[in-house]
Amino acid sequence: MNLTLLRPRRPTAPLTPAVDGELLLETVELTKTYAGADGELPVLGGIDLEIRAGEVVALLGRSGSGKSTLLRCLAGLVAPSSGSVHYRGTPLNGANPGTAMVFQTFALLPWLTVRQNVELGLEARGLPADERAEAARRAIDLVGLDGFEAAYPKELSGGMRQRVGFARALVVEPDVLMMDEPFSALDVLTAENLRGELMELWESGTFPTRAMVLVTHNIEEAVLMADRVVVLGSRPYGTVRAVFEPGAELGPGRSRDRTSPAFQSLVDQVYRTLTGRDTASPASSEPAPRTTANTPLPSAGVDGLSGLAELVAHAGGQRDLADLADDLGLEADDLLPLVDALDLLGFATLTGDELLLTEHGTAFAAASVQDSKRLFATGAVTVPLIRLIAAGLRQSPDGTLRAGFFRDLLAHHFTREQTDRQLATATDWGRYAELFTYTADREEYRLVGGAAGR
Repeated sequence: MNLTLLRPRRPTAPLTPAVDGELLLETVELTKTYAGADGELPVLGGIDLEIRAGEVVALLGRSGSGKSTLLRCLAGLVAPSSGSVHYRGTPLNGANPGTAMVFQTFALLPWLTVRQNVELGLEARGLPADERAEAARRAIDLVGLDGFEAAYPKELSGGMRQRVGFARALVVEPDVLMMDEPFSALDVLTAENLRGELMELWESGTFPTRAMVLVTHNIEEAVLMADRVVVLGSRPYGTVRAVFEPGAELGPGRSRDRTSPAFQSLVDQVYRTLTGRDTASPASSEPAPRTTANTPLPSAGVDGLSGLAELVAHAGGQRDLADLADDLGLEADDLLPLVDALDLLGFATLTGDELLLTEHGTAFAAASVQDSKRLFATGAVTVPLIRLIAAGLRQSPDGTLRAGFFRDLLAHHFTREQTDRQLATATDWGRYAELFTYTADREEYRLVGGAAGR
C-alpha cells in the first residue's frame, strides 16, 4: 500500500496540527432522547468522554446502547438533548468541521465513479476541480485503489467499496476519523486484511488524521485496535460502564497476539462487563430495560434462539455463556443477540456468570412444534414492535397494513438498514407466533384469525 501523505489544499487555513495528548473532542453530561409513540425514548444518559490526539478509541456496546448515536453526536450529525459536545474547546453547533465518517454500508453514490465519490467532500468545501482531482488521486493511491479511479461501485467488491469510503473520509484530512462498524459488512478475511492495513497506515506516521473513533460490537476487534475501549451499558439508556486500556495491559505497540493468555484475559474482562457478568462492577445489576416500539430488536432468528434454549436446557437449565461459546467455537459476543432475544421473550435471564432458563423457557425448549409456537406467541405479544404491528392490524378495517407504514414510524429513530433489520426480526417472530402473515411481493401484513384475542 502506498503510504504517500495526503495534503490537499483547503479553501481556508487549516488549524495547527494537534500534538499527541491534545484534547480534540469532549462530551460533557451528554444526553439524547427521542420522542416516540410510547413517550420519550432515552438513548444516552450523562456521557462524559474525551478524545485526544494520537489515540484510537473504540465504543463497544450491545444493541441499544447508543454507541452509533454517540458517534453521530461527536460528528455533529445529531444534536444532544442536553449537555454539550466540544471540538478543540468550542461547543458544536452543527456538523463537526474536524471529523469525517466511514459507514458500515459504504454509502457510495452508484452513479459516480470512484474518483468522483472521493471528491465529494472536497467539492463541498469549494476546492477547484484540478485540486480536487489531485487530492483524490493521492487518497485513492493511499488506500490501494490506484487503477480503479474510473470504476463504478457496482464493479467493486465489498472490501474495495469500503476502501473508497476510507479514501473519501481521509481526503479531507480530518482531525478525527469516525468509523461506524466499518468492517461488519465484509467477510472475515477481507475485514481482517482491511483492518490490518488501516492500522499499518496509522502506525506509519503518514496517516492524515490525528485520532480515530471506532464503533464496534466485536470485542476482539476493539482490543486489537484501540488504545481505549469504552464499554457502554444500555439499561435503561446508554452510559459509560467501564473503560479499558489494552496498551497498558498488553504492553506498548500494536503487535497484539490474540492467542496470548493476557489478550484472552482482557477480552474476557471486557466481555464480562459488556454482558453484566462482572460482579465487581456496580453496573452488573442493571435494571430491566425500558422497552418501547423504538427499542432495537436483537437480530436473532427463531431457529437460533430455539437452538440456544435447547442447548441450555440439555445442560440442566443453566450454562456459563463464555464456556458455551468456547464449546461451540464461537466468539462470546456472537451469542449476545440470541441471549437478548431469550431475555426479551421472557425465556431466560443472564444472572452473574450464568444464562438461566425461566420456567417458560424450559417449557419452550422441550415443547413439540405446535406447543413451541403457542409458547413463543405468549412471549412475542409482549415485544413492543410486534405488539405495535398487531395493534395496527386490529385497527385496520380489513386487517391489513403495508410495511411502509411501520417503516415510516421507525425511520425517525433508525437508519434505513436498521429499520429493515428491525422489521425483518419482527416479521420472523410474528409469523412463527402466528400473530400475522406477511406477503413479500406486496409488502403487506395481514392479521391472523384469532390473533386479536391474544
